[in-house]
Amino acid sequence: MVDDLRSGRRPEVDPAAPVDPAASALSLAVCPGASLDWRDIPEEDRVHRELFDAWGPVRRVVEGFAADEEIRRMGSSGGAATALALHCIEREGMAGALHIAADPHSPVFNRTVFSRDRTALLAATGSRYAPASPCEGLGRIEQAEAPCVFIGKPCDVAAARRLVQRSPALQEKLGATIAFFCAGAPSTEGTLQLLRQVGVEDPDRVTSLRYRGDGWPGRWTVRWRDASGRERVASLSYEESWGFLQAHRQWRCSLCPDHTGEFADIAVGDPWWRPPEEGGDELGRSLIVARTERGEALLAGAIAAGALVVEREDAALLPRSQPNLLRARASVWGRALGARLAGGRTPRFIGAPLRTLWWRELGALERIRSVVGAFRRVRRRRLNRPTPVAGSAERAAEAKEEQHACAARD
Repeated sequence: MVDDLRSGRRPEVDPAAPVDPAASALSLAVCPGASLDWRDIPEEDRVHRELFDAWGPVRRVVEGFAADEEIRRMGSSGGAATALALHCIEREGMAGALHIAADPHSPVFNRTVFSRDRTALLAATGSRYAPASPCEGLGRIEQAEAPCVFIGKPCDVAAARRLVQRSPALQEKLGATIAFFCAGAPSTEGTLQLLRQVGVEDPDRVTSLRYRGDGWPGRWTVRWRDASGRERVASLSYEESWGFLQAHRQWRCSLCPDHTGEFADIAVGDPWWRPPEEGGDELGRSLIVARTERGEALLAGAIAAGALVVEREDAALLPRSQPNLLRARASVWGRALGARLAGGRTPRFIGAPLRTLWWRELGALERIRSVVGAFRRVRRRRLNRPTPVAGSAERAAEAKEEQHACAARD
């Protein structure tokens, strides 16, 4: 996998290498970019049936936070994902957690890591609004001495769940999956442009980059050394940073109906039903959704063990907290239609009433915009034809040259 700075993480295929038909077929079979199938979800997990069409399987919804105050503060919301992963390791006998962290050598990029203790998990707290591909590390779970927990975006978890159905080794070792709510993954180029806006001329000089955490919802904070070697710091509010980065989300995210981890054992996100306090540094809370029997048991165990503190429990918290994600899901059918009319290829979504949601949740003007907007975007950005993948080194050099050129013009 390589980081195409404009598109995201992409597989780099050597055209000179021999084609393995079996490997290619397996890749397409498990890739959520090719298809998602809600028929895979057991009926017994659809406890709150009134929520299934819009939110997927829901067994239990709570709002709470990590009992460990440091984990709670450094996490993006209430630290629930980290607290659950640590509970899996310390109390459930799991060998570790596979997840994403900032690359210590180049914090602008992400890397996949395997954490075995609190120290390692704590070092990776906070959202990473940049491309990531944790599924590339699933082999470490297969080779682990005991079951492990996997943490990722909804699409990452959907891919892992499908691979489990085809890999006995992974099925034996994948102890739990945790997804975090996702409104789309911005490209690395978006981060590079934001760095330039706050005065970072050379991304190689960045020593630390946090997108969220250290309070709720936290701040985007970058540390770097300038040409003289002096340490510099710049910070933006969550609203400022996400307001900029969301314009750089990859096209595939605009066609994604699963923003809340519907194929995970547990999904976590922000309880936006109430606005954060001014300043964005209050201790946060997490919205926690148990989606499977295994996830519900894990959540109950973490609460009983004191790893999580629950303040309220109500399935209605889910739609109250994330109305924007419902509208994004409702737009997918129209966007996919517009993309196909423009000659683009789209994923196959099976077993989800996306057309019904499109008609029910959106007004007439919004429905028209979803189709026409997608049609225009596909034509304008030439998304109806293959796009060459450029690796991170090549694009980083391009970005650096562009930054230097802009600095010279200024």
